[in-house]
Amino acid sequence: MVPQDMKTLITGAAGFIGSHLAEALVAEGREVLALDDLSTGNMENLRGLNGHERFRFVEGDVRDRALVATLVRDCAEVYHLAAAVGAALVMQQPVRTLEVNVAGTASVLAAATQAEARVFLASTSEVYGRSSAAVQHEEDDLGFGPSTRPRWGYACSKALDEWLALAHASEDGLQVVVGRIFNTTGPRQSGRYGMVLPRFVQAALHAEPLVVHGDGLQTRCFSHVKDTVRAICRLMQTPAAYRQVVNIGSTEEVTIRELAERVVRIAKSSSPIVHWPVEQAFSEGYEDLPRRRPCTKKLRALTGFTPAIPLDEIIAALCHEGARG
Repeated sequence: MVPQDMKTLITGAAGFIGSHLAEALVAEGREVLALDDLSTGNMENLRGLNGHERFRFVEGDVRDRALVATLVRDCAEVYHLAAAVGAALVMQQPVRTLEVNVAGTASVLAAATQAEARVFLASTSEVYGRSSAAVQHEEDDLGFGPSTRPRWGYACSKALDEWLALAHASEDGLQVVVGRIFNTTGPRQSGRYGMVLPRFVQAALHAEPLVVHGDGLQTRCFSHVKDTVRAICRLMQTPAAYRQVVNIGSTEEVTIRELAERVVRIAKSSSPIVHWPVEQAFSEGYEDLPRRRPCTKKLRALTGFTPAIPLDEIIAALCHEGARG
């Protein structure tokens, strides 16, 4: 078991997953340092921790090596979630995407190596690239598209993060877990950067059209953020997971068209479902991917973890939250 008085740093702590992780660790008795530049994160996400004696927020850039080194110095664990994410943001800000993801991760890993702190590195299913396999396995080849398309710059930056983390593990003995997080959703997730489920729910609650990109036959598997946080915490408490790359996600697969239909049904909405070309939604050169379903055997073997919250329950909770807010 991890000592409850352990000091922990979370980068990207004001973001969607980061804020839920911060709450979970503080509830366990941890002392949590939270770092975020608030470019996409929101202090409202951390409202429940404001003033807590075991929580401290620092506004700053993860690329600031001096700041990161100072924060990590007294920490036993680092959860590195800070990154440029979301299809819309990646297409709009490709330079920032690459710089934050690569330079930010290099900053965190260098500081953690110096401090001998354990690290959870949040990666993404995007690293599987153009894979159309029925299931994505951790040892699959990674197949990126051309460098002329910004989406693949994001995918490549996260793959480079993984290689850098594992290089520190090999060369410096860094204890690091790489978690490839598949589609995670739940309270506090914004649709502003292209996240599909909150976008659908908000449209349904306002009787607006639900916009499906392309034919809607592309599939995804959605996990509740609480399940994702539980999986992250279990991995960090499992020594056998260090130096491993592990998928984190659900295996409940759904087409995007069916997802829209479920949202309309559960929200009891009169919203129509409309189809737009992918290029109209984002920009020319964006590629959507046909299928994303993680193999979760490794996660189960290491930790015994399985997701607890099914998709319809996730949608219902988001609809309830949206109707209240």
